[in-house]
Amino acid sequence: MIELALSWRLSERTTIMARGWESKSVEAQIEEGKERAPDHRRGSPEERVVQERLESLRLSRSRILQQLETARYPAHREMLQNGLRAIEQQIEDCHAPEIIAKESH
Repeated sequence: MIELALSWRLSERTTIMARGWESKSVEAQIEEGKERAPDHRRGSPEERVVQERLESLRLSRSRILQQLETARYPAHREMLQNGLRAIEQQIEDCHAPEIIAKESH
């Protein structure tokens, strides 16, 4: 009987420790994300919109690159490559106003 109670307490403690460890890991990831995230409060509203758009496009590009690594069928690969080209063009288009503004100064 004592062994059963002790065994139960140990498994309960392990579960609690595992959850605590997971929480700390999640907390660390959140803090790391905050440190890496650009400060969107700076700049004009238009600049913030452009930065958010660029961030979204970069994430989409990253996802497509991951999918390209595992794509097996030629038609699927072609579709992904077309999407990648379109996203890269949109990224370039987002940077174009910045380049023009710098050249005019």
